[in-house]
Amino acid sequence: MAIKIGVLAKQVIDPEMPMAAFKIDDGSKKVVPPPNIPPVVNGFDENAVEAALMIKDAQEATVTVISTGTEFALDVMKKPLSMGADELVLLEDSILENTIDSFLTAQYLAAAIRKLGGFDLIICGRQASDWDNAQVPLGVAEILGMASVSLGKKVDVTDGKVRVERIIPDGYEVVEAPLPSLVTVSNELGQPRYPTLRGIMAATRKKPTIWSASDLDLDSSQSSAKVSLRDLFVPVSDQDCEIIEGDDPGDSGRLLALKLREDKVI
Repeated sequence: MAIKIGVLAKQVIDPEMPMAAFKIDDGSKKVVPPPNIPPVVNGFDENAVEAALMIKDAQEATVTVISTGTEFALDVMKKPLSMGADELVLLEDSILENTIDSFLTAQYLAAAIRKLGGFDLIICGRQASDWDNAQVPLGVAEILGMASVSLGKKVDVTDGKVRVERIIPDGYEVVEAPLPSLVTVSNELGQPRYPTLRGIMAATRKKPTIWSASDLDLDSSQSSAKVSLRDLFVPVSDQDCEIIEGDDPGDSGRLLALKLREDKVI
């Protein structure tokens, strides 16, 4: 029997874009999408897709990718399909523009997972490169009542269990959990595979399933935002840098010590 795997993936502004291209609209308190720089699939989420495909390579499995947001770039979001995923589900609604509200996002993702009939295993990236909250995957697991394992670098499924090599500060530990479970993975899992030409061509022929908020069975307490954004701005640095130069390294060190003592740092 095929294992049903769901992968949660997010479209984000390219974190490699030049800092000069990063702009915030003060009125709407939103990041302005940079012109001529397309969004990307969150890097850790590509690792999650790779983890799912590695399981699919080893045994019979189906992989469904789910994303929430607005203004999806289909060429971008179809990348997991070109890598080898089977289906793509996009939850596109203006209410999901408030991605800082992790609870709201988790509620919608959990509702979509229920609507899809559930999964044996859900794999997510450890965090997204835009807000870096790392809250949504564990929120989904809590809402669905699933076991969860974070920071995996290797994921295997056997005998109705998921086995995860989980990253810890001085190495890794091996954790097992019964299915269904949710696992978050990190880039230690390895480089995601590149889409093949055959995969890219197959992805162009696949149409994603697109749902709005009204397509999901949520009541008002589940579908209303709990977090409001007070302000969003780029930090301003007003610190000055003073170069201490001496006749030689020893003299420079002496002058630096005198300066630090003068400023009462030491």
